[in-house]
Amino acid sequence: MEEWKEYKLGDVCSRLRSGKSILANNVLKEGIYPVIGGNGIRGFAETSNFEGQCAIIGRQGAYCGNVRFFEGKSYMTEHAVVVVGNDFADTYYLSCLLSLMHLGNLSAQSAQPGLSVDTLSKQIIQLPPITYQRKVSNIIKSLDNKIALNRRINDNLEQQAQALYKSWFVDFEPFKDGKFLDSELGKIPEGWKVVELGCFVDISKKTLNPQLYPDTHYTHYSLPACDNAMNPEMQLGADIMSNKIVLNDNTTLFSKLNPRIKRIWFTHIVEGNAICSTEFIPYRAKDEKLYSFVYSTVNSDTFYNSIMSFVNGATGSHQRFHAEDTLRLRYAINMSVVEAFCVRTNPVLDKMHYLRSENQKLSALRDSILPKLMSGELKISDLHS
Repeated sequence: MEEWKEYKLGDVCSRLRSGKSILANNVLKEGIYPVIGGNGIRGFAETSNFEGQCAIIGRQGAYCGNVRFFEGKSYMTEHAVVVVGNDFADTYYLSCLLSLMHLGNLSAQSAQPGLSVDTLSKQIIQLPPITYQRKVSNIIKSLDNKIALNRRINDNLEQQAQALYKSWFVDFEPFKDGKFLDSELGKIPEGWKVVELGCFVDISKKTLNPQLYPDTHYTHYSLPACDNAMNPEMQLGADIMSNKIVLNDNTTLFSKLNPRIKRIWFTHIVEGNAICSTEFIPYRAKDEKLYSFVYSTVNSDTFYNSIMSFVNGATGSHQRFHAEDTLRLRYAINMSVVEAFCVRTNPVLDKMHYLRSENQKLSALRDSILPKLMSGELKISDLHS
């Protein structure tokens, strides 16, 4: 640790200040530059007020104190603290170090609600020489880049699967030259029939209380884990406070809590004692080999738009719908077409599961070595020995 030196955060930054406010009507759904607030991207703008690399610290809201790295051009709002290193600090290294400091705990030390720049600037940090920081940054960045690449690939694969589903089962594009017949859903291809979702989908209902088995480890699919890059948590039964649903392979989880925020999660091969929150509805294909069709149906705009009519509750955080209602939703299908669809899309979901599993391992590796590299407990040379 002799090479590490102590600094105030403000002394190792060429920039440590919030962005500027922006009028609500200047925040667009689409645009050139992302508008970044305390909780992430708020929308887009036609102008920018930052270019380069920085760490962003959320000042207020649910994500107060969260830290993330940004590179590019954007409009930084007053709810985002922009941190750029100087000659003493590599910016990427700073973003990693700050992410370990639980900065949200500092909000109570500010006169104003949330984090103040003055409070942040006085925080004491320890830094190694800049050359060593850059080497650490390169190691962590390589892991982060691979994780980000896998996520982009998965996003692309999911878009392809959904585009194929819409083409075949909503727009009937491959069958346009054939004969169409009237149905309760409108014109559908000859040889197709309208059925309820419950004709080809089951909802898993088996539950257990993990606290009855306090020493058992569970793979827990929770709402926070879904929001956090869809990585399930490993937890002891003693730490889980309520009943959970027992999960099987090839299950599509859809959150019934505040469904205006769409949460969907495909569990391909579950490991260990797999459980999920009772706020998820676990859909499974009655015919196991049709799992990608069930996932694509539940992930479709048709399904989402339909369930919104079932939602009850006065406010977003309390809005829910009943799982049984969704089983009565009606769809036009042809089983031979469904099977052909699954021949093409089952491998897509398999690939997505593989990349998600790889990201879990990469994230675990990153999270295990990052604090040790930051403290000097682990040297770069140790990683190559």
